[in-house]
Amino acid sequence: MPWAVGGLRLGRDWVAAPDPAALRTRWAALAGAEGAERDRLFRPSRSRTPTGSAAALPGQRSAATARFADAPGPCPDPVRVLREPFDEQWLLPDQRLIDTARPELWRVLDEHQLFLVETPEPLVTAHLPAGRLGRIRPLHRRPGGAEPNLAPGLLPLLSERHGGRVTPEDVLCWILAAGRPGPRGYEVPLAADPERWRAGLDLGHRLLTVQLRGARGGEAPRLPGGRRPYVRSAVGGWPHGLSYDAETGTLALGSGTVSPVPAGAWEYEAQGVRVLESWFAARTAHRGPEADGLAALGPAQWPQSWTSELLALVTTLALLAELAPERAAFDPGPSLPAAELRAAGVLPPPAWSRRPASVLDHQEEGPGGQFALL
Repeated sequence: MPWAVGGLRLGRDWVAAPDPAALRTRWAALAGAEGAERDRLFRPSRSRTPTGSAAALPGQRSAATARFADAPGPCPDPVRVLREPFDEQWLLPDQRLIDTARPELWRVLDEHQLFLVETPEPLVTAHLPAGRLGRIRPLHRRPGGAEPNLAPGLLPLLSERHGGRVTPEDVLCWILAAGRPGPRGYEVPLAADPERWRAGLDLGHRLLTVQLRGARGGEAPRLPGGRRPYVRSAVGGWPHGLSYDAETGTLALGSGTVSPVPAGAWEYEAQGVRVLESWFAARTAHRGPEADGLAALGPAQWPQSWTSELLALVTTLALLAELAPERAAFDPGPSLPAAELRAAGVLPPPAWSRRPASVLDHQEEGPGGQFALL
């Protein structure tokens, strides 16, 4: 996957939140403020200030491009993003508020797109990654899944080698199963043996199904039998802590409880942090002592939708924990030799494949309503 893009740099935490209603409240507060109070709430940076303008984000036609101080415009509809590993939140899609929004990623964001995020354990999402995650590799270089972000010649070579049509999603699944961090970056050995290739695809497809969590019209993964987590007592008011009882498999959020929660879900870590604890901390951050300004605006009561999200997250982490030993033990077998990859034109990938494709089929509104000359 030659084309890689650095992660989005938001510049200010208040532009993203677990609750879309909180983002609309923050927008209204900022749009109604003036002068020094507006600057305090905005939190200016070198890249973005209330008196600066920016181009509209591709695909977000409602976004304004005038200076925010002059004409903030209506609040754009929040969009779903991946903020931290397995933590789906919401973002205000207005480039005037985001230090580095990566427009090239927004141009290829559609219902066909998947993003591979370079973390110690590879992570795939259908939502735009918008956090401190790692480099982002889109599966497709153009909207509509028209051109895979793969080294030219790779798909024909693998199809011939393994006796059947290989799709871009197959390669993505193989990466999930066989990729490992190495001294030269993230390394993906390509199997020479068709049987090892098929075994890797089977494991990778299961990993992908769990990670996507029902996105793109798929069915959300479930734990079999009576192992599905349920709400045993509702979360009332606002929970002040998260705890886990390993003996009973119970997760407690204040007075609310969820069970059964497998130990693997509770212990599952990403980037050295327990995912469930990080998820809970993100939803209580606006009530913490460090919350200030717009970041302190959030729901007064625990939303029921968050409990539903928690149940789905527990299921995802439990299934991934069960697959982890199989993935760790997976042996890709002998690799395709570099000489064969060079002969097929796969290595080295051409320079153009490392750059974004030209996908502009319409004019994009620039700062202050100006249109770029293309």
